[in-house]
Amino acid sequence: MSNDQWNEGGEQPSGSAASHHSRAERDAQAALYSLAKDALKEKRRSRRWKIFFRLAWLLLVVAVFASIYSSMRSGSSSTTSSGDFVGVVELEGMISSDSEANAKRIIEGIDKAYDSKAKAVVVHINSPGGTPVQAARIYDEIMRLRKEGKKPIYAVIEDLGASGAYYVASGADKIYAAPASLVGSIGVIYSGFGFEDILKKAGVERRVFTAGENKDFLDPFKGVTPHQQQFWQHLLDVTHQQFINDVKKGRGDRLKDDPELFSGLVWSGEQARELGLIDEVKTFDQVIREQVGSTDNTVDFTPSSDPFDRIGKRIGVMASSALGLSASSTVAPLRAEMK
Repeated sequence: MSNDQWNEGGEQPSGSAASHHSRAERDAQAALYSLAKDALKEKRRSRRWKIFFRLAWLLLVVAVFASIYSSMRSGSSSTTSSGDFVGVVELEGMISSDSEANAKRIIEGIDKAYDSKAKAVVVHINSPGGTPVQAARIYDEIMRLRKEGKKPIYAVIEDLGASGAYYVASGADKIYAAPASLVGSIGVIYSGFGFEDILKKAGVERRVFTAGENKDFLDPFKGVTPHQQQFWQHLLDVTHQQFINDVKKGRGDRLKDDPELFSGLVWSGEQARELGLIDEVKTFDQVIREQVGSTDNTVDFTPSSDPFDRIGKRIGVMASSALGLSASSTVAPLRAEMK
């Protein structure tokens, strides 16, 4: 029997070699795990983008059909049958630059109705108000057309015609509202929160660097000094006075001398008539019948909202979500709105 160790099963690995071999296996397993994890992340990301693009295409197709339908609808409504009719513009919801009831859109509808063969123009209002600038733009346009005097412009308040919405209505020749409508709320508001004490309790330090000592005075994580509070209140008062002046200009001596008229309170249609905020208690249907004999004789001049604009905003939100970003909207701090 040979004593040659090379012919009797070979050399056994040493302890250090076995340890090195075990480490290599672990490193290989870790690398495989990392590759699998990255591949799974990439697959999920790819799936999200695939879903995003499918939804985007679907929304785009819907927008195209909606655009075609709205153009056909507006085309048919603009060609009115012979006889008297009332041109109607719907002002519904919040009045702001990024809403359906933005000044550009409402003014466009009012101008088209005024330039048409309509016997009268009715701004049909159902709104809690909005930003003073947008409301003032619509008010100014109504007052401009009112001075031309070619045809009457009426404001008819449905459920709610408050604050900035009443600002708009006050420019009309006459204002109507139902007995249970809510009218008024002539005031300006700013609202926010203060979280500085929460940060202190949580032991969190907020670091904000500004050029200008008052640049961050509306930061919710910072207190407001008496001087800043006085300044902001003065700004609210100035804006409120502009609101009051325009309402008085539009309504004239029809307004009663009541100290609470411009306090921000809201009244029913019946109470509003007694205060001179409206002219008569009538519903939308009653006003239309009075003008042209039938509620069928109306043409809606409210511009159709651009479906591509809506689709663009939705795609933007979807893209932000897919990229893990938050979509934030810019909101004006001053509101002429009923809270």
